[in-house]
Amino acid sequence: MRRLLPGFTVSSLGDGMAVVAVSWLAIEIAPAAERGMWVALAAAAYTLSGAAGAVLLGRFLRRRSPARLVACDALLRATALGAIPVCHALGVLSIESYVALLAVSSVLHAWGQAGAHTLVARLLPERDHLAGNAVLSGIGSLSTVLGPPLAGALILWGGAATVIAVDAATFLVLAATFLFGLPRDAAAPAAAEVASRTAGFAVIRRTPALLGLVALSFAFFCLFGPVYVALPLYVSDVPGASAGLLAAFYTAFGVGAVLGSVLTGYLNRLPVWPVTTGVVVAFGVFLLPTGLGAPTAVAVAGFAAAGLLWPPYASLSTALFQRSTPPELLPRTLAASSAVRVLAVPLGTVLGGPLVAGLGARETLLASAASIAVLGVVAAGAVRARRKSGP
Repeated sequence: MRRLLPGFTVSSLGDGMAVVAVSWLAIEIAPAAERGMWVALAAAAYTLSGAAGAVLLGRFLRRRSPARLVACDALLRATALGAIPVCHALGVLSIESYVALLAVSSVLHAWGQAGAHTLVARLLPERDHLAGNAVLSGIGSLSTVLGPPLAGALILWGGAATVIAVDAATFLVLAATFLFGLPRDAAAPAAAEVASRTAGFAVIRRTPALLGLVALSFAFFCLFGPVYVALPLYVSDVPGASAGLLAAFYTAFGVGAVLGSVLTGYLNRLPVWPVTTGVVVAFGVFLLPTGLGAPTAVAVAGFAAAGLLWPPYASLSTALFQRSTPPELLPRTLAASSAVRVLAVPLGTVLGGPLVAGLGARETLLASAASIAVLGVVAAGAVRARRKSGP
């Protein structure tokens, strides 16, 4: 595990910077009258094609080792993202080609995530799965603290395309880590990893706990998707605001997530469903100040509190999959779960474009926050009713 952490850290830092740069570059190059739509498409494209890749590419990738899955994902991202600043420097980057390159970069993303968490399950004993997930989540959370301020500074110095160039370079580091940093026995595929393309979805379908968790996650992430559109536009409409204010929101979220990652390691004995549904309710509540037009300091503090809850939800969800799935089917099951989650955020993000156009940025943030809180209450009620009706 220690061999993997440097590559994860560098790549996560690049992704933390890209959170700001992807939407900001879309704002820079899109027609002014269509900014909302193109910001939504850019944010969606950065993840949406990963869902299609999880399903359509299983035939070619299911026999790959977990380390190779991560490396292939990283190499594709480095190539496609690297083409964006090159085209921008040559003056040939249109908003359409920008969105297309973002889409290409994410085709293998679900498989890359599945490979990483499969390695956690293989390298660590079951009692340490949650802690291992929390370590990876903590690295990602720390990147959202350091990445956005660095992105804001680089945008002021060299533009958003420069940040995307740095992100592309970090994926080369991640690919090298997984290609050369693991011993062969740890990186080898399991002998039984030859299941059909739909095996991962079949495991989820016949396991009620996993099916319920996937349904909750899909709705949760879909309702959060409009935030990726509404927040940059909300910030850009603030008089005198710059990318630095947008970075402040993401950084606050990251600070909370770092603390949440530390706390996650101590949640091993808590029941999964009360924690996950409670997280969803509280997450929506903490986003409400931004949608209600609270002072900037209060809104940023709300994002920090919401960030505190993100790692426990993600780590507990992944641990449940790691413990409930046969080892030989784990990569495919995680890829299937990731495909559903990867699909949810872009769908919500695409929905954010019309919502912002019809309601306004602040009102869209309010609708998203309130919907998430209601979802958590409904899910908690459904779980309670099911427990009363039987095991």
